[in-house]
Amino acid sequence: MLKNGNFHYKKSMGQHFLKNPEIARHIVDSLQLTTADDVVFEIGPGSGILTQFLIDKFPLLKLIELDREAISLLKENFQNIDKKIIRGNILKIELLDYANRFSIIGNMPYNISGPLLFNALKYSEHLIEWVGMLQLEVVQRILARPKTKEYGKLSVLLQAYFDIKQIMRLSPASFYPPPKVSSAVIRMIPKHTTNIPKTNYDDFVKIVKLSFTHRRKTLRNNLLETLDKEILKDDFFNKRPEELSWQEYDDMIQHFLYKNN
Repeated sequence: MLKNGNFHYKKSMGQHFLKNPEIARHIVDSLQLTTADDVVFEIGPGSGILTQFLIDKFPLLKLIELDREAISLLKENFQNIDKKIIRGNILKIELLDYANRFSIIGNMPYNISGPLLFNALKYSEHLIEWVGMLQLEVVQRILARPKTKEYGKLSVLLQAYFDIKQIMRLSPASFYPPPKVSSAVIRMIPKHTTNIPKTNYDDFVKIVKLSFTHRRKTLRNNLLETLDKEILKDDFFNKRPEELSWQEYDDMIQHFLYKNN
């Protein structure tokens, strides 16, 4: 039984701790490609409900935690865990300083879920798999199809570089303190195949992000500062950003940007 003591849950850190160990075990079992020889980074372990199932299964486990109180709790719940803990903000830690190939898992802090997902993109060439608990609303945006209100730059970019599957959905009652929203767990596996954009990664990310600068505007208006005005005269640019799949963004860049440079 994990100790929680008199832990002060911090709303500013987006802390909502999972309560059910069986759900935690199922989340850990979702790491299906990761072996005992691989490094696993757990993000925001809190009191260690996932950690208890990770620690024996993956000897090279690293725990990234910013909260000093949570770190003290981890040390109380697990013997000799000090060397596995990396104290700091995941968005400011360079994971490649610790491993060149790794998996990421965690009950992700809800207040930085967007940046965490773009962080996964950054490491896509080094990732084995990514398993994370997120707000259901964010998961719906990730999995959204073109021409829907949920579809956006996150949908385009993650679908371009990952195979993504929703594993489970959880109500607020599964956490303490309970969040105001439902949650879901997803598993993302980098494609590492030919079924990714032909476009240079940096160019693809840049153009997709710029295309969604103003969602209600056309591609022409959003890309006015990036593409030649003569190119933008094409009727193609009358479309709005949410109308294009990631493949169509790739084709657009190949045809209009690369072809004319």
